[in-house]
Amino acid sequence: MLYYNNINLKYFERIPMKSNKLPVTVLSGFLGAGKTTVLSHILNNREGKRVAVIVNDMSEVNIDASIVKSDVSLNHSEEKLVEMSNGCICCTLREDLLLEVNRLATDGSFDYLLIESTGISEPLPVAETFTFADEDGVSLSDIASLDTMVTVVDAVNFSKDYEEAKYLQETGESLGEEDERSVADLLVDQVEFADVILVSKTDLVDEEHVANLTAILKSLNTSAKIIPINKGNIDIDEVLGTQLFNFEKAQLAPGWLKEMRGEHTPETEEYGISSFSYHARRPFHPQKFYNFLHTTENYGKLLRSKGYFWLASRPECAGQWSQAGGIAHYGYGGMFWKALPKSEWPEDEEYLASIEKQWMEPFGDMRQELVFIGQNLDEATITKTLDTCLLDDESLIKGVDYWRTLPDPFPRWEGL
Repeated sequence: MLYYNNINLKYFERIPMKSNKLPVTVLSGFLGAGKTTVLSHILNNREGKRVAVIVNDMSEVNIDASIVKSDVSLNHSEEKLVEMSNGCICCTLREDLLLEVNRLATDGSFDYLLIESTGISEPLPVAETFTFADEDGVSLSDIASLDTMVTVVDAVNFSKDYEEAKYLQETGESLGEEDERSVADLLVDQVEFADVILVSKTDLVDEEHVANLTAILKSLNTSAKIIPINKGNIDIDEVLGTQLFNFEKAQLAPGWLKEMRGEHTPETEEYGISSFSYHARRPFHPQKFYNFLHTTENYGKLLRSKGYFWLASRPECAGQWSQAGGIAHYGYGGMFWKALPKSEWPEDEEYLASIEKQWMEPFGDMRQELVFIGQNLDEATITKTLDTCLLDDESLIKGVDYWRTLPDPFPRWEGL
């Protein structure tokens, strides 16, 4: 386990399902994926279920809510549409959401609540909103149960958007000037945190395309239920009242993390999708590893890679690596426990046991942990190349003072 200065690893707690709480489905998906079409279908095919809806949109005028209103004749005894504009649920609208959900839940008039989040929101922080408490200590989890996280994936444009390496700022849709996320970052976050993935617009592509996309999605999220749809047509029992959501399970769902834990899931061989993890117990030569990350050599089609790396020139620190499609990031990941005095270690026995499990002398928990997911990956060549980036025996025994003198082209990590 790595040490993080600003992350509470115990923050995420499972929200238990109780019958007296309003079950909530969160509908996510990138701009134009078809969320509103799915929402309209659900409202037009409720089968007697009483559904409240919250539509969140980043624009001044809530376009999605207008579409829903025009497509559906709302019976106010059975449905309630709440518009929340000009803000993201997981940040500026958290308190507003708390008030609205509290009102809908205590009203007792609804069987389900469906929240359509903005196309540039990540599902995890939206889910975290259900643990957010107001100044009186009241939380959404007291009155509502997060039931299902649904992500709509555009079968026509997902692969192009994923690989294009565009930033949200370039699309004209972002959370502001400080929003540095890429489209690929957002897409993979939406896919990895889903309980149900709806592959939309399947009538506009051939079966081979859908099958290939499905295999890619399975590699990114090994546990989600993937359902091809067209024109928003979905059995509402697949997305309402499923009781699929579980915070602990969701935190461990991404395929890269399962692979890192050694829980390898064979992927569809027909499409050449595979995954593997790289582990080592000696540091990288910074220049050699930098060259590897910036190489143009073809190792196969890399869909997703993530993990931590250890540079000899920065021996106490873990670097963090994340790549999705055509966009990649690296930076400061935290301090290794080996570099910290025992007085700063946690006191929790379970946490200490997890540190001990990762410990190996002489470097303790200092290590390389990288996971790669892709199509037709050349695992042997990637592994061999990474091995050549590790310090050789002669450099290793020279010690930390020598390591710090090695050429290091990586940018300085903020705060260090």
